[in-house]
Amino acid sequence: MPTRILPAGADPDAVRSLVTLLSQLPDAEPQPPATDSTQLVDTLARLAAESVDELPEVVVVHERVGPVPALELIREVALRFPAVGVILVTTDASPGLFAAAMDSGARGLVALPLSYEELAGRVQAVAQWSTGVRRHLGHGADVFAGAGGTVVTVSGAKGGTGATLTAVQLALAAQASGRATVLVDLDLQTGDIASYLDIQFRRSVVDLAAITDISPRVLADAVFRHDTGLALLLAPGEGERGEEVTDRAARQLAGALRSRYEVVVVDCGSQIGAAGAAAVEMADTALLVTTPDVIAVRAAKRTVRMWDRLQIRKAEETTVVVNRHSRNTEIQPALVQRITGAAVARTSVPANFKELQGVVDAGRLHELDSRSTVRQALWALAGELGLAKAAEGASHRGGGRSRGDRGPVGLRRRKE
Repeated sequence: MPTRILPAGADPDAVRSLVTLLSQLPDAEPQPPATDSTQLVDTLARLAAESVDELPEVVVVHERVGPVPALELIREVALRFPAVGVILVTTDASPGLFAAAMDSGARGLVALPLSYEELAGRVQAVAQWSTGVRRHLGHGADVFAGAGGTVVTVSGAKGGTGATLTAVQLALAAQASGRATVLVDLDLQTGDIASYLDIQFRRSVVDLAAITDISPRVLADAVFRHDTGLALLLAPGEGERGEEVTDRAARQLAGALRSRYEVVVVDCGSQIGAAGAAAVEMADTALLVTTPDVIAVRAAKRTVRMWDRLQIRKAEETTVVVNRHSRNTEIQPALVQRITGAAVARTSVPANFKELQGVVDAGRLHELDSRSTVRQALWALAGELGLAKAAEGASHRGGGRSRGDRGPVGLRRRKE
């Protein structure tokens, strides 16, 4: 049986040389190369969606792959496609890099310039390992075979716009629809999800920051299971510890959660640090919550432009949610869209704090009355995003649209 090998690298000459040498290996079947990290992950996800048996036995990652660094890419592939063996091709064959590559989930390392004997031996060993893993698991019965769960980040244009409220209700809606859902608090210094749900906890996202291999058991120990069935991964009680969660840790965490849950909702707060920026970049959908007032809309515009400048997220790939909307306000969603240059969700959240005050003060946000117009709108937003079925009686802006109608909301799989 031929060994399917998928190479990945951004340097055309280096990839061409790699493919030429791979073609000379006995029983090797090189696949069309992936030119960057996004294309590699998308290709593997597409193949896994058909069948685990369609996945290549070996993936060869060149050190200059980009835009995601090679070791982070290897970690994501190892987490999402555990029966695929990954080989790193690099000019640095030092023991330090070798150890780092193994910690990231690589099954081997080949030094540049390429040697036929070394490459052949490593490919053969990794292919045998991959075949053995699939045989042991019953041809992938226990291997995660989907394209990965959906990651949605919720950020506030400024403090007090309702990002946490939105994140909590989106997660509750997804969980109520029967989808395994985890809600993550990445507002690392001022996260309030625990207060909104009135829970006491010991573990937080910080406990996973220094772990290089987040196993299912380790993840289960850090996650708090709420009475609603919702899984929670909370911000640290000591805000200064939030600095321990780096962008690298956030990427690893997102990959681990994506492989275990159908829906991952991340509350990033209004101050985006390195960890929040990594989450926004990796997200399938990035929501930015604003209120229909001049200060908040200007803040939303600044945030959209900043994400674009820093190549975190393109403006057209960001979805703005208008909270506390009223037909009497001068700033309407259409104007918000023109000002920010981002897509605006069709579902706006009405201004009705009286419905919220009791459950917010009691820390029982999950008990918000189903007849509440705020809850109906947020659950309708979950339906619009494909996270849950659209709620009955939900309010959409634009009276001519039906409640169950869905439109484009700036969804994407990965950052291009």
